[in-house]
Amino acid sequence: MNRHVKINSARTLAQSHFRTLRLGTPFQPRIDALALTNDWYNWAGYRAPHSLWDEELEYFAIRSQAALLDISPMTKYRIEGPDAEAYLDRVTLRDVTRLKPGRVHYTAWCDDEGFVLDDGTLFRLSPTRFRLCSQERHLPWLLDSAIGYEVSVEEETEAIAGLALQGPTSFAILRDAGFAGIERLKVFDLADFAHDGAAITISRTGFTGDLGYELFVPADKALSLWDRLMAAGGLRGIRAIGYTALNRARLEAGLIVANADFTTAEHAIRADRLRMPDEIGLGFMVDPDKGHFNGRRPIFEARAKKQLRHVLVGLEIEGNLPAEHAIVYWKKSREVGLVSAAMWSPMAKRNIAIASLQRPYGDTVVDDLWVEIYALRELRYQKLMKRAKVVPRPFIKLDRRTANPPADF
Repeated sequence: MNRHVKINSARTLAQSHFRTLRLGTPFQPRIDALALTNDWYNWAGYRAPHSLWDEELEYFAIRSQAALLDISPMTKYRIEGPDAEAYLDRVTLRDVTRLKPGRVHYTAWCDDEGFVLDDGTLFRLSPTRFRLCSQERHLPWLLDSAIGYEVSVEEETEAIAGLALQGPTSFAILRDAGFAGIERLKVFDLADFAHDGAAITISRTGFTGDLGYELFVPADKALSLWDRLMAAGGLRGIRAIGYTALNRARLEAGLIVANADFTTAEHAIRADRLRMPDEIGLGFMVDPDKGHFNGRRPIFEARAKKQLRHVLVGLEIEGNLPAEHAIVYWKKSREVGLVSAAMWSPMAKRNIAIASLQRPYGDTVVDDLWVEIYALRELRYQKLMKRAKVVPRPFIKLDRRTANPPADF
């Protein structure tokens, strides 16, 4: 093939990129039928909606009704065998021996240098069977780490579909749908329930800081589960939503997203982009009494030698203009960090943000912080310097999230 043919082939390939189809999830027929905005994005190779009908109202569906979100593209691994507990205890930060069957915990895992590879949720389905859910794909690393353990690791992203049902009426919808005993689930509990001749797993978890559940179902039973929930939720205000609304809710809850609020170790190109657990608010996961785990020595050395360079903080910002991706300054002159997520919070009635700052700024030096916002006004950008102060996360705390039993809204 000569040079001109190669160039023409490359040009043809580049110009036909729009013909490359994204994967559909098992719920895609129902989602496509509701997609009025046609606002799609790529989630791990799947066609996922930013919004379906109105991103503002979709957010309020989470906070005042019940929102249904397809989370099938989330990477899922089935890990089982006699050594499953010991294996997961070795590769993840938190103490897996304390995670009882029927429970879920939020965790993270690091490379050998102590830098975070990803965070996710670990479901203990039985004494020897787990499900690990994450943002990124890690199968080669998980398989390499399993050498020497009597354990099997299989990706089940395509085989298991997932839904998040979040909001104040979510419990009542599941009860009305016939999931008997759902009222017994406390936060981070899980249980199996019968559905359409199969078993599905429902956990009292979510990414909104609200009352909510996540449902995991065999792919061939996905549509019947969607229809069951929609039928039961008609009088409870159930609405399907996209990711933009979820992202707003998670920010109010002070929750972080990999490769949005921090760069994972496998994706970081520059060395100064790597983060240890303590630098992104995950230091609470590191148990000094736990035995060896990936990154243990460098994490504790960094603590002892005070080598931690960054801190992830919540900010409250003057005014009502969101400061997304704004640079953070100290005394209006020294650049000390960057905002990764920001919004005007309807629930908190505050202008809030999550930012990564250099230490000691945001850690011991927390005064005289400013953010630089560019506001588009009459076709011209106006630079605004707004005061910011470090505040605790979460930005809102809803009692209904942890109420036992959940309220019947």
